[in-house]
Amino acid sequence: MKTKIFAAVVGMAILTAGCVKTVSDTHTPTMVPFGKDSVEGRYERTLDQVYQAAVAVVNRNGAVITEFIPHDTTNVVRSFKGEADQCVIWVRVEAVDPRITSVIVQTRTKTWHNKDLDLAHELEKEIALQLQTQSGS
Repeated sequence: MKTKIFAAVVGMAILTAGCVKTVSDTHTPTMVPFGKDSVEGRYERTLDQVYQAAVAVVNRNGAVITEFIPHDTTNVVRSFKGEADQCVIWVRVEAVDPRITSVIVQTRTKTWHNKDLDLAHELEKEIALQLQTQSGS
């Protein structure tokens, strides 16, 4: 009986395991490939201002590991991967139009690669605050 239960649990783990596409157009393995794992914010700032604020926030909470500039876009999209609080973070900054810039923060835990929406919300709020302090100085 215990063997059947163990086999069922292992089978479910294999069936639910998969990959998730990140906001930086890469893929990462996960045990839970469904559900929301990212938060978006839009700001009336330039792409460079939002990108610098996002890098500053992630560096304050952890570290930026890799920066990406997708080859199929012009200078309207930049993204990076970082780590903080035992999570992997992907941030995508994209110019929606000349006055509006979108930032998407996506987070996954390092151990099981599950979503951490609370950290994504926290980082997106900190980016907004960083932009506010940049304009105030």
